[in-house]
Amino acid sequence: MQRKMFRCLIMLLCFLNIFNPKAICQNDTLKLPFSNDTIRKIEIIKANDLRQITLGDGQVIETLAGSAIVKQGNTILSGDSIVLNKLLGIAEVFGHVHINDADTVNTYSDYLKYIGNEQVAYLKKSVKLTDGKATLTTNDLIYDLRTGIATYQNGGKVKNQNTTLTSERAIYYSDTKEVFFKNNVQLKDPKYEMNADSLRYNTAFKTAYFISPTHIISEQSTIDTKSGNYNLETGEAVFNEKTVFRDKSRYMSGNKVAFEEKTNTIQIEGNGKLVDSTNQVMVLGDKIFIDKKNGSFLATRKPIMIFYKNQDSTFITADTLYSNKRIMTAIEIAENRKKAGITDTLKLKAPPEKTDSIRYFRAYQNVKIFNDSLQSVCGNLIFSTEDSVFKLYQKPYCWNGNTQLSGDTILLFTKNQQPQRLFVYNNAMVINKTEQGFYNQMVGKTMNGSFVDGNIDYIRTKGISAESIFYPQGEDSAYTGMNRSSCDVIDIFFRNKNINKIKFVNQVKGALYPMNQIPENYTFLKGFNWQDSIRPKNKFAIFE
Repeated sequence: MQRKMFRCLIMLLCFLNIFNPKAICQNDTLKLPFSNDTIRKIEIIKANDLRQITLGDGQVIETLAGSAIVKQGNTILSGDSIVLNKLLGIAEVFGHVHINDADTVNTYSDYLKYIGNEQVAYLKKSVKLTDGKATLTTNDLIYDLRTGIATYQNGGKVKNQNTTLTSERAIYYSDTKEVFFKNNVQLKDPKYEMNADSLRYNTAFKTAYFISPTHIISEQSTIDTKSGNYNLETGEAVFNEKTVFRDKSRYMSGNKVAFEEKTNTIQIEGNGKLVDSTNQVMVLGDKIFIDKKNGSFLATRKPIMIFYKNQDSTFITADTLYSNKRIMTAIEIAENRKKAGITDTLKLKAPPEKTDSIRYFRAYQNVKIFNDSLQSVCGNLIFSTEDSVFKLYQKPYCWNGNTQLSGDTILLFTKNQQPQRLFVYNNAMVINKTEQGFYNQMVGKTMNGSFVDGNIDYIRTKGISAESIFYPQGEDSAYTGMNRSSCDVIDIFFRNKNINKIKFVNQVKGALYPMNQIPENYTFLKGFNWQDSIRPKNKFAIFE
């Protein structure tokens, strides 16, 4: 009898101890029933109430209610209530769920199912995970606390300061602070908006990595790329594969593109392309530097510049191509505004506007120019949109039909890609090759000429003792001889791209030699140099 009473007293004390809230706070330990290799301990830290319930199948569960807190290793689980299944090693947390993982990652939700031996948490409804740098929100999240990997499959978003990323699926790695987004990915930032099928984002460095075709939109431009990375904090980006930039007036593309937001500069490598629709110019090159702030560019590695207008194009190649803008002087601005019909004194003296600038282009070393009407080579070239004048320096040569022009400097005035006038300074020379292989030649100090419909029409050669060699033809088109003369001024008139007649002015000296009596070594003027071999015969020749 006494033994039975003692047993009952022991059982009563055990029962009271189990349901004593104070006893719960004494870090009672629950050992989960797994093998020795996988044993995990969940410590009960706090609860206002604890109960033990035996289910119909014999399983025993414990319920913690009221500010319930349990701990496993460095992971702390808390909520309004917690249910522990000792047999299965499962903890379910309801209401105001909070997971603190080693004080580095905090996760919140309305419901949590926690598999203790695997350390995997299944969270539902109003899920929020934060690592101090970014916050992930979704309604359904799987979080592996051992690996620090969190996954959602049914839509969610990550907010990192002012940057928000949304997608249908994502995987978050807490150790590297990286998130892989998949399906309908959208990134919104005060400066940019990105759309992609897949995207990798580092929350610590605020860097987006492009791993699929991506469309980037800003207030001023759009970017299409397939791979690369962009730091939203520093504004530095590197795009690989085929990348395309577009803004209101420019198109840029290349195999590799680097962009720096602070300096507003772009560097393109590999199949670079720049199209300036405002000035109707296209630049191709294996390496192109672009300064968007001042509108300049520098192209190297076999660059080509193409001026296109009215279905006509001028192709220019050189070792280096460069372009920039020059702000007009106050006098130039006032004159331009007067031409535009502005008479108001205040408006005439108004500060410069964006349109008060002049675009100029430079080509350095081994310059070649091809147009259907005219072709050229020279050492250096300058072209300005102010007057559409090509200035050719360092042994310049120009060809129009069968006529070659050369000198120390050549100025070629154009309109709508067609030559209008030209000036040649110092050591000026014109060579016109006939169909029979004779060379009409004129030399002088300076030359000026005009074109009609893209063909040379007239040239005036001036200088002390300007000289010429001309092969006149009779009515039957047969050559009557060779005329070699000198004078102050020589006027040359063309018809069908060939010399039709020559006019000599002042101090004329010369002689006409029959074809069979032309003196030996008398058929070429000093400085004769027919350079047809270096002439660009077509637009493809300038690539050679």
